[in-house]
Amino acid sequence: MSTVRLEAVKTEQPTLIPMQPASQDIWDKKYRLKTKQGEALDADIDGTYQRVARALADAEATPEKRAYWYERFVWALRRGAIPAGRITSNAGAQQHKPATSTINCTVSGTIEDSMDGILEKVHEAGLTLKAGCGIGYEFSTLRPKGAFVAGAGAYTSGPMSFMDIYDKMCFTVSSAGGRRGAQMGTFEISHPDVKDFIRAKREDGRLRQFNLSLLITDGFMQAVDQDADWPLVFPVNIKEKGDIDIEDAAQVVWREWPTHKNYIVRDDGLVACKIYGHIRARHLWDMIMVSTYDYAEPGFILIDRVNEMNNNWWCETIRATNPCGEQPLPPYGACLLGSVNLTTFVRDPFTDQARFDWEEYKEVVRVFTRMLDNVVEVNGLPLPQQQAEILRKRRHGMGFLGLGSTLTMLKHKYGSAESCEFTEAIAREMAVAGWEMGLALAKEKGPAPIMDELFTVTAAMLRQRPEMAKDGWKVGQEIPGKVLHAKYSRYMQRVAEVAPDLVDELAEVGSRFTHHSSIAPTGTISLSLANNASNGIEPSFAHHYSRNVIREGKKSKEKVDVYSYELLAYRELVNPKAMPFSDDPEARLPDYFIAADDISPKEHVDVQAAAQKWVDSSISKTANVPTDYPYEQFKDIYRYAHQQGLKGCTTFRFNPAAFQGVLVKEADLENTTYRFELEDGNVIEVKGNEQIEYDGEMHTAANLFDALKEGYYGKF
Repeated sequence: MSTVRLEAVKTEQPTLIPMQPASQDIWDKKYRLKTKQGEALDADIDGTYQRVARALADAEATPEKRAYWYERFVWALRRGAIPAGRITSNAGAQQHKPATSTINCTVSGTIEDSMDGILEKVHEAGLTLKAGCGIGYEFSTLRPKGAFVAGAGAYTSGPMSFMDIYDKMCFTVSSAGGRRGAQMGTFEISHPDVKDFIRAKREDGRLRQFNLSLLITDGFMQAVDQDADWPLVFPVNIKEKGDIDIEDAAQVVWREWPTHKNYIVRDDGLVACKIYGHIRARHLWDMIMVSTYDYAEPGFILIDRVNEMNNNWWCETIRATNPCGEQPLPPYGACLLGSVNLTTFVRDPFTDQARFDWEEYKEVVRVFTRMLDNVVEVNGLPLPQQQAEILRKRRHGMGFLGLGSTLTMLKHKYGSAESCEFTEAIAREMAVAGWEMGLALAKEKGPAPIMDELFTVTAAMLRQRPEMAKDGWKVGQEIPGKVLHAKYSRYMQRVAEVAPDLVDELAEVGSRFTHHSSIAPTGTISLSLANNASNGIEPSFAHHYSRNVIREGKKSKEKVDVYSYELLAYRELVNPKAMPFSDDPEARLPDYFIAADDISPKEHVDVQAAAQKWVDSSISKTANVPTDYPYEQFKDIYRYAHQQGLKGCTTFRFNPAAFQGVLVKEADLENTTYRFELEDGNVIEVKGNEQIEYDGEMHTAANLFDALKEGYYGKF
C-alpha cells in the first residue's frame, strides 16, 4: 500500500478520564464544526478527529492510500496526536468556512522604512488575520523617532506610533470573527527607540493585541557581562551619505541588517549604521527586567542563536517569530503546528510501576509527521508569498503537550534531574523518528523543493561554516540545498551524533521538510482536546484555577473553573476526595503534585534547555513566579537562559496593577481588592473573585475592572 515503513505496535489501551465540563465547552465553542445556523456537524470529539483525518488523508495520491491513511490518522488522533487549533477547527470545513486557513500563524514580510512599505504590510496583515492566522513582525526596520524624512520635509514619529496602527487593525479585523487576533512585535536591542518599546505596555490599553519581544544579540549580552556602553544605531540612508563620514568609527558602525534597500552597503554585506547615542548595557538590562517583572513583557529572543541554529542557515535571516515565539520564521514563513499528548502514553500512573510507552509514542510521531506534512497541501494561506514559502520548504513544528501532567503521573518532580533526562529523551526520540519519516516521505513523494535547488558557495557561507572549506568547498561552486541542510546545519550535526547513517542518507536524498519540531503553548488545545493536560512543556499552572475566556456577545471575559488533568486522573484512579490545599488528611495530594509557582525559575529554564537540544525551531515557555517573588532573585532569569543555550524565554508574575493573565488562581483574586468609582463619586471596593452586576450582566470584579481599564469592555 505504501513505501513508508510502519511498525505494528501492540500496546495497552490508555486509561480514559472523563472530560470535565470546561473542556467539553471549549471544544464545542472553538473546534467543533457547525453550520452557519449553529447546527453541530461533529457529533462528538471523535467526530472532530474523523473530519480532520479525512481532510488530511484526502491529500494522498490514490484512493487506496487515502483509505489506508485515513485509518492510520484516526488511530494517531485517538492515541494522542493533536493538530494545532487552525487545523482542528478548519480542516475539512471548506464548505462552511471557505476563506479560512489551516495554518496557525505567519510572519510578515520585511516592513520597509517608507509609508508605502508600512501600509502595504498593514494590508497584508489584515488579509492574514481575516484568514484566521496570527502574525509576527519586526518593527526595528523603521527609523527612530525624530529622524528626518527627506521626502516629507518633516521628522518621523517613530516605529511605536506605527505599531499602534497595526494594533488597532488587529483588534478591528479579528473582532469580526470567532478567533481573536494574535500578533508578535519584535524589536532590535540596538534600535534608538528601544526604551520606548520596553515601556510601551505601561500605558493602559496600548498594544494589547501584541506580544512584545526584544531581539537580543550575543554582543549585547557580552556588554551586560562587561558593564560596557551599548551603542544605539540605525542604518544610514543613501540620501544621507553626504551628511555623515561613514569611515568615522565614532559616527558609524557596520552591522548585519535584514534589508539593503536604500542603505549604504559594504562588499561583505554589512550595512553602515549611524550611532545615535550610547546607554550602559546594564542600565538597559535593568529596564528590561523591571518591565518583565511588572508587565510580563518584553520577552527575550536570542536572535544570534536562532540564526546560528537555523536549519536553513544559508538562505534565511530570521528577525521575527509567530505570536507565541516557538517558531522563528523568515519573511512570509508559516507556523504549521501539532502536539503529541504525552499523558496518553503513561501506563499504571501514580504507582511504583508507572512507566512510559515509548514504542507507541514513536509510532504516533511517525504517523503524525505524515499527517502534518499533508497539511501543506491544504494550507489555505491568503498571500501568494506565503504559499510560495510553505511549498518550497514544507517546514512544520511538531511538539508535545502534557509534560508537567505526565511527570506527575510518573511521580517525578518537574525540574529535577530525572525530569530533565525524561524531557530530553522525549524530544530526542521525537526528533529521530521525525527525521526518519522525513527521509521516507522524500523517497516516496519527493523532498522539499529547496533540497534539490543548487546554491552558489559564498565567502559568507565559508565564514559561517569553516568545515565547508575543510571539506574542499570553494567560493563560486554550486552545492545542493540538501547537503547544506543535512551536513552543515548545526542542528542536523547534533542529530548525526545519535543517528549518523540517517543524516548521511538525508544529505544524499534530502528531507521532505526543512524543520520538524517546535513546542507551542497549546492553551485551549490542552484545555479542550487534552482535558486540561498541562500546556506544552509547562508544569500545570495550578491544579484548580480559573481561566478567563472570551464569549461572543459578552461584555467582559468569563471566568471558568478548571482542574488539572493529573488531579482528575488521581481522583478517578486513586482518591476521589483529593483536592489541592486541603486541610483534610484524607484529601491531601502527594508531594509530587506541584504547580508552576512551586518551581524555581532555574528549574523552568533547565527543563526548557533539556528539550531545546533536540528541537530545531524554538519553544514557547513561560517561567511563572508568585506575585511576591523577590525581584533580586527574578532579575537574572534571562541571563541564566542565555547561559543554558536557549533561543528565547518569557516570564509571568500576576500583577493586578497591570492586567490579568488568561489563567488566574483563586488565591490571587481573593487577595486582590479592586476599586470602582461610581458616577456619583462614591468608591466601592470589591475582592477580585466577587460577582458584580453591571450594565445588565454579571461579571467577576477582576474581569470587569480589566475590561474597563483596558478599553475592551463591550467590544467582543
